[in-house]
Amino acid sequence: MRVAPAVVLTDEQRQTLDQWARGRSLPARQVERARIVLLAADGELDIEIAAKLGISNQKAARWRARFLERGLAGLERDAPRPGRTPSIDASTVNTLIRKTTQERPANATHWSTRTMAAEAGISEASVRRIWKAHGLKPHLVETFKISNDPKFAGKLEAIIGLYLNPPEHALVLSCDEKSQIQALDRTQPGLPLKRGRGETMTHDYKRNGTATLFAALNAATGEGISLCQQRHRHQEWLKFLRLVDETTPAGKQIHIIADNYATHKHLKVQRWLKRHPASICTSRQPARRGSTWSNDSFETSHRIGCAAASFAMSRSW
Repeated sequence: MRVAPAVVLTDEQRQTLDQWARGRSLPARQVERARIVLLAADGELDIEIAAKLGISNQKAARWRARFLERGLAGLERDAPRPGRTPSIDASTVNTLIRKTTQERPANATHWSTRTMAAEAGISEASVRRIWKAHGLKPHLVETFKISNDPKFAGKLEAIIGLYLNPPEHALVLSCDEKSQIQALDRTQPGLPLKRGRGETMTHDYKRNGTATLFAALNAATGEGISLCQQRHRHQEWLKFLRLVDETTPAGKQIHIIADNYATHKHLKVQRWLKRHPASICTSRQPARRGSTWSNDSFETSHRIGCAAASFAMSRSW
């Protein structure tokens, strides 16, 4: 005759199981499991426990073994189950992904859920779930540019080199501007629109038009230099360059990395830079369409190298 393994409880375990067995707000299955273990600790056999609690012998043996294996934590929740067997096998999923990424349907530019469902022999909803799980969007097409500049590689290395390996006794500043900033005068931000209430604003809310923020980020330390101006012209850019020249330590050469915006290439700006060759030199990185320096480079200093690489690779300058 096979004898069930003995259950030995500590004082703390018995106290906890007694509370669970008398509990009225706990799940019924947790209360039942606690009673099984308490009876097993009193020396009851699985057959006797099953008769007293009105359960099967297998259930009593299962929770006795579960407690001996995992302790109290094993009684609080069920063991993980494998779940339902997938109705679509892995080979069908792999074939669908391969066709989506490597083949095109006849008389169409890309797969749709209906054409792929007919091709794979599964439902349209299943195709949609598989595409979502693998991040596939055949209807979307992203564009990119390949530079035709023969000196592109050298220019790219120069920009990235300034970020990753700056010259000694020099400062590398990533400079750009953020225009169309709402200049609002208010005590605190208003509350957004919600159900049953319109958007709110303070009594002293006043719009003062827009402003432009010129800023420079030190790639090594993360420190910034900023200047707010009403307009966005070469005159304001020159004011910002003079501010950079005045606020940076004397005796250090400043390497300014800016995009190829027309304001930065104005004739008067070029003349000013020629008059300060010993203190300031500039390197231009192409501006990526739809992005700004403050969004891509000012967030954290360690992301600047990646931002510069993506900027430089998007188009030639």
